[in-house]
Amino acid sequence: MTLIGFLVLLAIAAICGAIGQSIAGYDLGGCLVSIIVGFIGAYLGMWLAGKMGLPEFFTINIQGKPFPIIWSVIGSALFTLIVALIRRAVLGGRRY
Repeated sequence: MTLIGFLVLLAIAAICGAIGQSIAGYDLGGCLVSIIVGFIGAYLGMWLAGKMGLPEFFTINIQGKPFPIIWSVIGSALFTLIVALIRRAVLGGRRY
């Protein structure tokens, strides 16, 4: 994978992570955190889709590497909700 392909993949993951955080209504951090949330969301979403027997749709191939857009957004929203619930339980509703 070339540098341009990798940067495009990072940009798509950041957008998916940001959309997932917006859907969840909770912001975990900035751009770098959105990239990480996007990749974690892609893995979580594809795992859930595989367990439920749901098809993989709207996948973007970047230099041979598939990236599931819809499952990444859904997985990002679920991951953000889980992290928000854990933070609320640990911090008692306080945000620093």
